Amino acid sequence: MRSITRSRRSLCRRLPLGLLVTAALVAVSGAQALNVRVLVSSGQQVTLRVPVTPAAPSPLSPASALAGVQTPAMNTWLVGAAGPGRGAHLTLGGQDAGNSSLYLPPSPGSVVEISGRLYRGGVLLRAESGGVQAINVVDVEDYLRGVVPAEMPAGWPQSALAAQAVIARTYVAARINPAAPYDTCASESCQVYPGVSAEKPGTDSAIAATATQVIAYGGRPASTYFSSDSGGFTASSAEVWGKALPYLPAKADPFSAGSPRARWRLEVPLSKVQAVAAQFNARVGALKGVSVTRVSESGRPQEITLTGVSGTARLSGAQAGGFVRALGASSSRATLSGLDPLVVEGSGAGHGVGLSQYGALGLARQGYDHLHILGFYYPGTALSRLAGVRGVAGPALAGTQPLPALPSWGPLALASRQDTP
Repeated sequence: MRSITRSRRSLCRRLPLGLLVTAALVAVSGAQALNVRVLVSSGQQVTLRVPVTPAAPSPLSPASALAGVQTPAMNTWLVGAAGPGRGAHLTLGGQDAGNSSLYLPPSPGSVVEISGRLYRGGVLLRAESGGVQAINVVDVEDYLRGVVPAEMPAGWPQSALAAQAVIARTYVAARINPAAPYDTCASESCQVYPGVSAEKPGTDSAIAATATQVIAYGGRPASTYFSSDSGGFTASSAEVWGKALPYLPAKADPFSAGSPRARWRLEVPLSKVQAVAAQFNARVGALKGVSVTRVSESGRPQEITLTGVSGTARLSGAQAGGFVRALGASSSRATLSGLDPLVVEGSGAGHGVGLSQYGALGLARQGYDHLHILGFYYPGTALSRLAGVRGVAGPALAGTQPLPALPSWGPLALASRQDTP
């Protein structure tokens, strides 16, 4: 499959003439967009609604005008699939479309509604596994307009929103793969992407202010993992996933404070603990004790020992953290005590690797810009710009600028913040 980038090449054959004329959308001419392909819907059938006439171009900065204000007149198509295996064809309104993939390309200001959600850009439809995949083909900056407010409250300070915009752009840039049917998905498994309905003026402004900015390491987009709240100490990528990256270390994070999950406590009944132990193949019979026997530098369990009437089992590394999360904890930065119930007490929310969103909030409130926020959470990386896609080689970056470290951050960070958004 060929890349959708600055060029105007199609990924597949275009829609039949009747649908193309009805939709009144044409191929991009002279556009300089870098597009990403987002799987937004799949199933036996997908409902597609396309404007009767093209939408006018819409700049990035102003507040969204499409969300619930001036929805264009739409034609509706029910897209399905018919035929065996790889020979399956898409159907439009029950009629054979003659192709296994159909493409309505994006044009300036174009929108499309897929399974009830409005998206900017165009759509690629594919027959796959007896059903239909609907893939939104959208300029990366317009894509971020839906992602950033879905991942961080749009009312937060601009420097925090700008940091989130850069890591969201970097995240998807690292996943652009012209050889794959799509680059990313729209759920929490990738980045949450609700489309036009999520857009907000505050996040639009942060995206515009950081246009094309990405974080780079070794000449490639970095792995910009993030979580809600580090619990006061970020986790290393090695302890959480078993893969060490030098810019994702375990480090003290006193800026991440004041979140709704800053401190929490769970009481887990023994029956659930026993069931979770079985999920992790810790088959020791009736449990007699559960304890943390080794912790990581960040204070997260690296070994949990389970003792039962039939013997002892140890869960180590990522399994130890997974066990804690499976008990219902919002973070693996936790302690265990008791047995029935098992008391789980901890701090933070999420895996803790990379940027802490509440830490970004804290740094922003202390006056730091987005470059200092990024430099703190991804030490040793550089600011670069997303310049395009080099065929199968993936994203092309232009220019590098080392991210700044925080000057004398220790004493400043010790001033505890009590406020919450």
